Amino acid sequence: MYQRHEYLVIKSRLEEPRKFIQVVTGPRQVGKTTVVKQVLQELNAPYQFFSADTVPETDGAWVSECWAVVRNLKESKGWDCMLLVIDEIQKVPNWWEVVKKEWEDDTFHNRNIKVLVVGNGRVLPEKDFSESPGECFEEIRMTHWNYLEMRDNFGFNLDQYLFYGGYPGAASIVCDETWYQQYIRSTVVEATIANDVPTDGPLCNPAQLRQTFELGATCSGQLLSPAKIQGALQDASMTTLAGYIQLLDAAGMLSGVQKYSISPTSGKSGIPKFQVYNNALKMIYSPCTFEQTIRDRKVWCHFLESGIGAYIICQAFVHRFEVFYWRERNEEVDFVLRKKGTVVAIVVKSDATKATTGLETFKRIFNPQTMLIIGDGGISAKEFLSMDMEKLF
Repeated sequence: MYQRHEYLVIKSRLEEPRKFIQVVTGPRQVGKTTVVKQVLQELNAPYQFFSADTVPETDGAWVSECWAVVRNLKESKGWDCMLLVIDEIQKVPNWWEVVKKEWEDDTFHNRNIKVLVVGNGRVLPEKDFSESPGECFEEIRMTHWNYLEMRDNFGFNLDQYLFYGGYPGAASIVCDETWYQQYIRSTVVEATIANDVPTDGPLCNPAQLRQTFELGATCSGQLLSPAKIQGALQDASMTTLAGYIQLLDAAGMLSGVQKYSISPTSGKSGIPKFQVYNNALKMIYSPCTFEQTIRDRKVWCHFLESGIGAYIICQAFVHRFEVFYWRERNEEVDFVLRKKGTVVAIVVKSDATKATTGLETFKRIFNPQTMLIIGDGGISAKEFLSMDMEKLF
């Protein structure tokens, strides 16, 4: 069975002396639980695996009960070390508080119990960890399958990857596009919106949240006017839209790429450019088949640009760099990447008529360290999608 890169990271962490609570995060259907189970089969240590998905109305008390089972088992068996694994941790409200409390109790009483939790989306609330509470957690981020993984494991060519995206569980049914679309809608979109995106807070309109996702997925890679966005979303305010995008972004489904600016706040007031994390999420709303899309160059250009963008924001999630776009009048840079002061400018030249003069203007104003053209006159899409983007910084 194929082992993703994170397999070695997780295995290495669990073989080390007890130090941090390991938190495996990422979108649905990318293989988080599969990777964890692969590691458990290879570890030479006792463990207990629990899933919050099977417990209705799961709360912190359930987590403490799981912990009690492990403590009792470890003591009764006389084991020196034991591993506690909790899957679907996002089902437990404020889970990090009770996990941290139990972890610290083990630390105080010298119980050698290692802990790994798995959750859909970005389950660690960064705003709550500005001080010491986050020090006991280590986050291992997983994201959607890339072109090389889909090629090597399922025989996808570049065009298939750009159209169907990278969901390994659905790779075998792409020959039946209706079935494929239904699978992605039910197991990814609906499951995420119903189970992973909180809808009981200030943003409590699930229908409008779904409309936001459908609009963003359909128009992935494009910059829409405020009037078109508000018209499509029944006059929802831009503040509400930003809140929905933030929820969908945390779930690894849809990002709202902001305009690049040296100022840390000025770009956030602009119109976001929609970008899916996986082109399958764009494909399910397309009226065209794979063959029709290949023949229609305008439609295919949208899929190409969205596919490049999906790879970029997935890499940004894993390697923790920022992604923007830049536009002034008729000049544009499709993606601007920034990490620790290093800036990279990228233009996707999806057809021969698309101008790249925006790169020179951007260079003159912002002086990026690296500039890339993907397409005519630059590197190929296949080469870019095979690139380790961390090396750009």
